[in-house]
Amino acid sequence: MFKMLMVAVAGLSLSAAVSAQELVEGQHYRALEKPIDTQVDDGQIEVLDIFWYGCPHCYRLQSFVNQWEDTLDDDVTLVKMPATMGGDWNTHATAFYAAKELGIADEMHADFFDAIHQDKRSMTDSDEIAAFFTHYGVSEEEAQEALTAFNVRSNVNKANSRMRDMRLMGVPALVVDGRYVVTPSSAGSLENMPNIADALVDQVREARDE
Repeated sequence: MFKMLMVAVAGLSLSAAVSAQELVEGQHYRALEKPIDTQVDDGQIEVLDIFWYGCPHCYRLQSFVNQWEDTLDDDVTLVKMPATMGGDWNTHATAFYAAKELGIADEMHADFFDAIHQDKRSMTDSDEIAAFFTHYGVSEEEAQEALTAFNVRSNVNKANSRMRDMRLMGVPALVVDGRYVVTPSSAGSLENMPNIADALVDQVREARDE
């Protein structure tokens, strides 16, 4: 099951720059039959960065997404959403939303990835996660409270509901405007995923201007 969920990165050669006119549905992206509700302000275009901390492809994608985020216009909001597929996935999703509850998510996000993929830590035990959070100015008691908080459980459940609505069975994925799903296989590579998403953002703008 784990191997099935880990999306293989195809070695296709696609141009780095893709225009909205060049996009082909079913080739570069998948359009959802029923768009999901976005969670951004009116006028904003949401891009969901869907990840699992234990996924090596998600780990590698972060550098490309971070570079792309620095170039985004003011009408685009990048939202990180942890995948929830049970077990360690949900534990890591809980850690992410607990960090948001504590106001340390931006600081700890990359470090949490590093702890797993560089330091070879599982980060699946609540005591280990709580101790990790103390590096960001919170106590272990505060961290443990956040890990069991109602708001955190609610956010994990909401993420799980969105995963089901998108029928998303693997990560990483970028979802533009609650409508268009970009994966490593559809983009041709991890590096090209932000390029396809960027062209989809242009496509959404054009549709809104019509």
